[in-house]
Amino acid sequence: SACNRGTFFKTINHDLSKLFNELWDADVNRFVPGKDYTIALQGKAGFVQPGNSDAARDGASEPLFRNVNEERLRNTKTYAAFVSLLDNYETSTGVAEVVTPEETAENNCFLDAILETKVMKIVHQYLVNKNLSKSNLQDFKSQLYTIWFQLYTRAEGKGPDSCGFEHVFVGETKQGQDILGLHNWVQFYLQEKHNHIDYKGYVARKKKSRPDEDDQVLTLQFSWKGLVKPMGGSFIGVSPEFEFALYTIVFLQSGEHCTREKVRIEEYDIQIVVYRHGQHIGTAYPVLLSSNNKDLY
Repeated sequence: SACNRGTFFKTINHDLSKLFNELWDADVNRFVPGKDYTIALQGKAGFVQPGNSDAARDGASEPLFRNVNEERLRNTKTYAAFVSLLDNYETSTGVAEVVTPEETAENNCFLDAILETKVMKIVHQYLVNKNLSKSNLQDFKSQLYTIWFQLYTRAEGKGPDSCGFEHVFVGETKQGQDILGLHNWVQFYLQEKHNHIDYKGYVARKKKSRPDEDDQVLTLQFSWKGLVKPMGGSFIGVSPEFEFALYTIVFLQSGEHCTREKVRIEEYDIQIVVYRHGQHIGTAYPVLLSSNNKDLY
């Protein structure tokens, strides 16, 4: 697609890099590798086509997550509200979603929780300054609700079966053939814990043979519900509000069907990819280009 052209030649967006680093520093709810969680990268994933997971060579016999501080997950307001949303979705596209009043309340509870964080306060101010959001908090919340939680139709001819939140954070399956979305580490961890996800190994970047276990942006291969995802980019350990912040900003700053913004956050050169579905987020995820300057040359 047009979205792929010139991917690696785009210059870094310094304004967004500055803002995203400010958000990174403000993200007090981020989990620290080796302290709040440990992962085991194990082997490198092999090449595989999307689809049936039987074809995928397993480069990792153990789960990705060795342990996660579940007490911190439960006791941090934004994570607790986030986790309660994960089981609200029918994950196959083409099957109409039914949103109960309880689920609407949970969506609102999650937005209220993230809007209290320093991360989202910085985002709100930034968007107001750019005339992309209104200064009234309720207006901003409604705008976020539309972008992330309003249902739309992904499978043609069927009822509303998807929303931005479901796609990015929960994951969906398409006609029993492809995994869509599922770019969130908390959902990955919980699905892995319940034996729904089988981690197949890491996908190495071109110039670096192996990621580190404390890297907080990774590209993974895994199977879920009998299907394999050959490459999925994920932030690891960051809070839900941090991901919400990045994707919302990129979405609102561009009217394009697909936007790729190259940014440097901490030591990572990342492309933030956001697809638009009308007034809603279609998908959003990070693509790791390199980590540490030495890898670029």
